[in-house]
This record gives sequence, structure tokens and C-alpha cells, in this order.
Amino acid sequence: MPEKPEAMPEKPGEFPYTRGISSEPEPWIMGQYAGFGSARESNRRYRKLLEAGVTGFSVALDLPTQMGLDSDHPRAAGEVGRVGVAIDSIVDVELLMDGIPLDRISQVRTTANSIGYLWVALFTALAERRGNHPDEFGMFIQNDVLKEYIARGTQIFPPGPSLKLAVDTIEHCVRHTPRWVPLAMSGYHIRESGSDAAQEVGYTFANAIAYLDECVRRGLSIDEVAPTLFTFLSVTTDLLDEVAKLRAARRVWAYLVRDRYRARDPRSQRLRIFGFTAGSTLTAQQPLNNVVRTTIEALAAALGGVQTLHVSGYDEALGVPTEQAATLALRTQQIVAYETGLTSVVDPLGGASEIEARTDAAERAIRDVMADIERRGGALRCIESGYLHRELADAAHRQARQIESGERVVVGVNRYPAPSEPLEVFTVDPEIERGQAVALAVLRSRRDPIAVDKALHAVEEAARGDDNVVPACIAAVKACATLGEVVDRLRAVYGSWRPGVLF
Repeated sequence: MPEKPEAMPEKPGEFPYTRGISSEPEPWIMGQYAGFGSARESNRRYRKLLEAGVTGFSVALDLPTQMGLDSDHPRAAGEVGRVGVAIDSIVDVELLMDGIPLDRISQVRTTANSIGYLWVALFTALAERRGNHPDEFGMFIQNDVLKEYIARGTQIFPPGPSLKLAVDTIEHCVRHTPRWVPLAMSGYHIRESGSDAAQEVGYTFANAIAYLDECVRRGLSIDEVAPTLFTFLSVTTDLLDEVAKLRAARRVWAYLVRDRYRARDPRSQRLRIFGFTAGSTLTAQQPLNNVVRTTIEALAAALGGVQTLHVSGYDEALGVPTEQAATLALRTQQIVAYETGLTSVVDPLGGASEIEARTDAAERAIRDVMADIERRGGALRCIESGYLHRELADAAHRQARQIESGERVVVGVNRYPAPSEPLEVFTVDPEIERGQAVALAVLRSRRDPIAVDKALHAVEEAARGDDNVVPACIAAVKACATLGEVVDRLRAVYGSWRPGVLF
């Protein structure tokens, strides 16, 4: 990594953007992560959030959807609709977005990582069915499959093909829907799995280098790709260190894209950040304490200068947030934004000696992590060898020991424990799984089987020919092929990921 030159007086909106990517105060996009059960049920929640004032929302997908399994697959049993909404085909997407005017939404975000290319296909097909161009609305696709091998576990194919599909998604969006965010470089799940702040950002940027190197190899310029990207970071209750981390991340990114990739467009050098309050800080014990925790985290995000933010519901350690908890989380954002005065100034803590010292220390630590990965052959090599996974496991173990010993205080858990009051917990209707299976059977009986088979064959041929698979996937979902059917055709070409091979 190139070293940062001697510090110079810096203003907000000036390179290297430590103090923010704009010289003018700008409110962040407020969104809530929501989705459960069926598309129809989730649609009702989205409509209520819109009425409550959200300007963007995140579609939580259930685990079968994230892993490319149809709801009637044997491996999906018991998980359909449980931690997010079940999406099997374009029919579910139409139900999910029914009555929601896409032009009113700043961002539709999603956890699609191993299936980013299919999320592009589904919303492109939705837009065309509505008579819109897909670039008329904002789409935010996480699409960071490399971090799945490190921290989260929804990967489908081996790392090499997965990287290829992620870059297919980026390339297609850059060419056809430049308003969309085709990659959110994700440190959030790395932090949630036990990393420290430096590992969170360092691993994230090392993965970003793998994506950007492949984009450049394909002939895309950095100034085509980088302005479309976001990073997705956790915000914990360590308020001062989190503010410093966000400031340092912008600085490291600015030098990375300028010096490694010769980016000249200032938009490439400005790191846009999606902050998400840390689910790992929430406790099932005394869950109302989580309201305080998420408020502190929202405050840290605002002080650190994020462009979009989600605040977790106080009951998320127990399950999917209730409507009451989700609304309170949104109100937390709104109070921080409109009642504290923080949105009237950029980088309010900038210049404070403690914040500047912590920012410099965070920058050094992030660069050290990135340099270590670079010496070991880069992110893909470190994933394939299991190095990053082992390092993260060690960090998580240290963190757990600190909590067990009381070195790290968690109020209501290892200090000041007390019985919790009974709390209403959201439950998913077990009939959702049966309903999805019935809907799939109806879809398969009504669609044109010849058209579906032809479209799926084209997906497989595109993969075998090393073409960009997104156009073929768009055609397949338009023909009402299911997500699982598309993934099965890709698996026939790429094979499946096997944990033992890596670790």
C-alpha cells in the first residue's frame, strides 16, 4: 500500500476525504432492513415503512433464497421465510413490490451476495414488465460473495467462479444501469463474526482489490466502476473508535484507488458508506437496553459521515423485528438526524486531538492488515487457503473470552444482570413454506416448458463459454425459470463449494 504523504490541512469534501465526501452537510438515506415470510407479507411491512418515512429499504432474503434453493427443495425445509422473505421467481418479486412506486425509493438494498446476478435479472425483468427502464430507480446489490467464505457462509460455488459471477454483475450494471450499486464491499458480516475494526475494513478492501483487478482485466476503467460502489460497515457502541474507523476508511480508499488504479475522477476516490448498527451488540437479556445501544451507534454513524444507515430493532437478538421495533428504529434515525443538529455540519468531531489520533491509528492498522493479505497472494488466495477464516475465528475467540472474563463489559449480561420483562417476539407462520411450495407448483404448471428449458440451456452455455451470464439470466427469469433452476444450471458448469476443500 502506498504511504500517505505528510498531513496537510484538510477540509470536508477534499482529498483524501477523511472529513467527508462532501463540503456540504447532507442527510443520509434512511432505510430499514425488512422482509419475512412470503412476498405478500413483506409487501405489507414495506408499505407501512414507507408511510412512516423511510427513503430506502433493504430486502432481507431467507437463507434458501440467498443460497439459490427453491422453497420446495429438501434442503430448504424449516428455513423458508424464517430470516427473510422467500423469493423463488419473478412472480414473488412482483408481489414484493406491488403498489410500491419505485421512483419514490432512493435505494432498494438486498443481501444478495451469492445470487447478485439473479437479483439484477429479477429487477430488470420487473422494470420491463412495468414499462420502466431499470435505471429509473435506485438498486443497491450487496454482491460481495468473497466475504461469504470468510464470515457468513451462503456461498454456492468455489471462490473462483463466484468471483467471476460477482464481476459479471458489476460489468452488466456499469454498462446498462449505472445508477445501480452493483457491489457493496461488505465488512459488516466480518465484524459481526468477531473481527476487530482494522480487520473489518482491511479484509473488505482486500476483497475489493480482487473485484477491481478483475474489472480492470476485463477492460473496464476504474473511473467507470468505482463511482458506482458503496462499502457496507458495522457501527458498534465504541463511539470514538467507530467515528475514527469511518474517517480512516475514506482516507485509505482514496489513496488506494488513486495510487493503485490511477483513478482520476473524484467520484472514484470518494468512499460512500452504508452504516448498519451492529447486531452483535444486541442482547436477548434486557432487550430494551438495545434501544440505548442502537442510538449510540446511530450517533456514531452520523458523526462518522455515512451516506445511508440502518438502525437495528431492539428485539433482533430474539428474532425478526416486530413492526413496533422496526418503527422505533426508524424514529431513532429521524431523531438523530432532525433533533440533534448533527446534519447541519460536516465532520463535527474533526480536529479534536483524540479523534485525529485515533483516525491515524486506525489507518495504520487497516494498512497493516491489507499489506499482510497482499504478501500472502491477495484475498482470493487467502480465502482458498483458509487463512482469513482462521484469523477471524481467532479474533472471535479472543472477543468471547473478553466477555466471559468481564474484561469487556456487556450491561445486563456480565454486569448488572436482572430478569428481563416478557417481550412480544415476532413469529413466522409455518404455513408460509407450504404456500411457497404450492405457488411453485402452480407456476411450473402454467409456464411454457419449452421456453424455460431453452432459456436455462442458454444460461449454461453462457457459463461454459465464459460469457457474462447476466443477459441469459434476465431471459431465464422472464420465462419464469426459478432461482433454483438457474443456479442448478450454473452448478453443472462451476461445481459446488465444499468446506473441506478450503479449510
